[in-house]
Order: sequence, then structure tokens, then C-alpha cells
Amino acid sequence: MGFPEGFLWGGATAANQYEGGYREGGRGLSTLDAITGGDIHTPRMVTFKTKDGKVDSVKNGEALPENAIGYIKEDQYYPSHIATDFYHHWKEDIALFAEMGFKSYRMSISWTRICPNGTKEVNEEGLAFYDQVFDELLKYGIEPVVTINHFDMPMHLADNFDGWSSRETIDYFLFYCETIFNRYKDKVKYWMTFNEINILRSWNTLGIHSTDEQIRYQAVHHLFVASAKAVELGHQINPDFQIGMMVCYILTYPGSSHPGDILAALQANRELEFFMDVQVKGEYPAFKLKEFERKGIEIKKEPGDDEIIKKGTVDYIGFSYYMSAVAVREGEDAELVIGNQMKVAKNPHLETSDWGWAIDPTGLRIALSKMYDRYKVPLFVVENGLGAYDEVEEDGSINDDYRIEYFQKHIAAMKDAIELDGVDLIGFTPWGCIDIVSAGTGEMKKRYGFIYVDLDDDGEGTMTRSRKKSFDWYKQVIESNGENLSNN
Repeated sequence: MGFPEGFLWGGATAANQYEGGYREGGRGLSTLDAITGGDIHTPRMVTFKTKDGKVDSVKNGEALPENAIGYIKEDQYYPSHIATDFYHHWKEDIALFAEMGFKSYRMSISWTRICPNGTKEVNEEGLAFYDQVFDELLKYGIEPVVTINHFDMPMHLADNFDGWSSRETIDYFLFYCETIFNRYKDKVKYWMTFNEINILRSWNTLGIHSTDEQIRYQAVHHLFVASAKAVELGHQINPDFQIGMMVCYILTYPGSSHPGDILAALQANRELEFFMDVQVKGEYPAFKLKEFERKGIEIKKEPGDDEIIKKGTVDYIGFSYYMSAVAVREGEDAELVIGNQMKVAKNPHLETSDWGWAIDPTGLRIALSKMYDRYKVPLFVVENGLGAYDEVEEDGSINDDYRIEYFQKHIAAMKDAIELDGVDLIGFTPWGCIDIVSAGTGEMKKRYGFIYVDLDDDGEGTMTRSRKKSFDWYKQVIESNGENLSNN
């Protein structure tokens, strides 16, 4: 059996971590443009200005004052502003993707490159830029897979509407969707509405100034309505569109066979299932409604919202998988680690990456099986990979055998899920197929790519692209449709 014919092998990036050109071509400001760099020990900071003119900053993810507006300091380095400069290297980079044999390329469109303020105005120069990108991909037979909103909140909507807490943001988002659906209806087939919808919780991703759960879940409800309306709109514009959701999937195991640990793991996994239940099944699950009841959270719905969500279910589930976690009952001590922007308990049975993320290929098979058993829709692994320190040898080579080994095991796990568990898996796009800025830390030394980019954590470098050892290895994998995983 193996991987099906037409399997979408490829790679994945996001505009805010890769594209750069943040003030070029008519692009407007995004909240992510106001986030500084950092490292594993130093958190990224959000810079802002209060309406009385005071300039300040908070740790990324913390609440901003209600009257704060995004602010960019002239003397501060912001990694997203240039990133690894796809904006000026797109033709060269796509040629490298084609050399690897990509069948698909997952990317995001920058909302503010199309609608500079996020409102109902259109920047033709931004639309033309993505026309060039899609045309170049299609020239090589590479299927574009487009994330409509990958963490980037237009700063104007955050500053003036408190982002997704406002119902008006739904209409602005749908205008943006209608614009790109119509423009690219003959170039893009695969879409995803919101990236990692389950970890959107702060000013930089939701545009909300508060961390209050009532406000956050109201914003999430607006996301659900917006996604459902976008699915219906997209299918009207082109019935062949395949429009999916995207969730950050951190599979959680119980810390022991103690019933309290098993219940804790059940509840942790339900946090993922909540977002999938709404977008795939079309309704809020009972366990979440009971949680809202206990916490006094009241979701304000307009008439017809439930029907909209029911009608606008997605065609497939896209998800990221990097690691698994462990849950223990309340009162139990556990060593905690930060993984994919979440604090989780460490699993003593697993090796970890340089950044402390558990390496668990078997967990990928379990995740695929659990999702497919529950939802019975096609699945798409749209992010997976190993963030690691890469050393450039004197001869220019980069021998990233550790990355090859990581992918060998995860691809084998996917194959088992297809052959042994009957999972309908349509594609695999490893994260940061070319080196990009880390979302969690803003670092460059945390590298995922098959392609090395000469850039350091301070934004210094030539931007020269070079192939790592994993480049040729992944080319071999794609040529064999996942059959040849050897590292000779």
C-alpha cells in the first residue's frame, strides 16, 4: 500500500516568519511587526505606545493596557521585518523547492499585504505579488496550500476594534477572503482558514488587549463564525476548493495509570478536540458548554450563528505535530517544559530536541488514528520538524543527520497510520523547509530547514541559500513516494 498516488509531499512556511518586505509593496502593519527577537532564555517582547504617548513593552502573550497601540521603535530589531526575505528571493527559493521535487508548498498570505489596514480596501501590488508566486509554483507543478490567516492580526484592527473580540472583524476578514478567493480561484485549490486556532490567545494573534477568558472565548466564537462563512463562501466561488482547519496537536498521555492522571490527559486532549468538534462536526461539544457554565462564560451569539457553524464545516483537518506531552493529576509534581508555545509536563521516556521538545514519532501515528477515528475526514500533516543547531563545516556542508533521523521515524509512523490503521492522509509539509525566524523565540539559530539561510539572530548575514544534507535525502523520499528512507 504505502503512501497514496498523488500524495502532497512538500514543505511549509508562514509569511510573518519568512516573507519579510514588511513595508514594501504597499503592505500595512501587522501586530507581529511589533514583536522583538529573543532566545530560549529571554522572552520576546511586544512594544506598544499608550494614548498618552508612553512607550513600553510586555512579554509576548501578556495583556497590553486597554489603550495601547502597536508601536515600532526605530532602533529595535524585529525579526519579522526582513525574516529570511522570501519577498526578494521567491523565484530562487521556489526553484530549490522544485529541485527537491515538492508536490505542494504550504504558505500563508499576509492579510495586510492585501488589505493594508485589514479593512475593505485592496492593495493591487500585494495581489500581484502572490500572483507571481502562485504562477511560479504552478510552473513547476507545485500545488499551493494557502493558510489565509497565520497568526498575523492587522494592527489597525487590534488598535481600533480590539481585534477578534469585535463582531465587525468577521466582515473585514470575509472581505479579505472574498478578495483572494476570487483572485486566485484558478490557481489555489487547498486553503486553511486559521493557523493553530487552538493557541490563538493574545494581542499579537487575536488583537485583544486582555487575557480574560470571557473575552478570549468570545473572540474564538467570532473565529468559528468567520471560518464557517469563509468555507461556504469559498465553495460558492469555486466548488472544487478544499478548505480545511488547522490545529496545533500536542498529544497528551496520562502520567501514570492513576485514574486522576488519565482524567487529566482526557481533559488536555479535549482542549484540542473542542476546536475540531466545532469546525468538523459543526457544533460546540457538551463538555465545553459545561465548562462555560461552571466558569460563568457567556458566548454572545447573533441569530443564525449555530446554523452558520453547522453549514460551514471544513473539508479536511490540517495539523501541526512536533511533540507529545504528559498530564498529571492536580497536586502531583512534574517537571515542566515549554513546547510549541505551551507549558507541558515532560515525558521521561522520550528524548528531547535542543529546545526541550519531546521527540515522539509513535505519537504521530496515535494522533492520526485518534483524529481519523473521531472525525472521518481527510488529514494533512502541515507542520512537523526538528528545530536544531546546524553547523556549517569548513567546506560549506551541513551534515544534519539528526534531522534525517527525525523525519525517517515520523514518515514511517505516517506510513503505519495509512497501512495499518486505515487513515486517509493526503499530504506532508515539514515546517520551515527553508530556514525561517522562530515564532516562539525569534531566533535564527533554531533551524528547521532542508535549505540553510545565512542569517544570524541579530539580522546579520548574506541571505545566501545552501543545501543541507537533508535536502538530497528528502528529494529521495519524494521521488520514491516515501518508500526509500535510507540515509546513505
